[in-house]
Amino acid sequence: MRQVLSISLPSQTMATIKQKTKKRGFESVSEYIKHLLALDEDLISEEKLLKSVRQARVEYKNGQTIKANSIAELL
Repeated sequence: MRQVLSISLPSQTMATIKQKTKKRGFESVSEYIKHLLALDEDLISEEKLLKSVRQARVEYKNGQTIKANSIAELL
């Protein structure tokens, strides 16, 4: 079941959203907003990022790093 969400935005913000919707090839503002929400799901949280950085520091201090000349060597 679909529901309608009504929000109040400044005119300039709405104009920007409409421009980006068209520029990025979305059929509607709703489709663009759904796309943005899907992208948000893929973002790493600050907590996970900090945990990863802390773990990388520990690995670096313990000599558990790999020296590579390019990213391709790591794949």
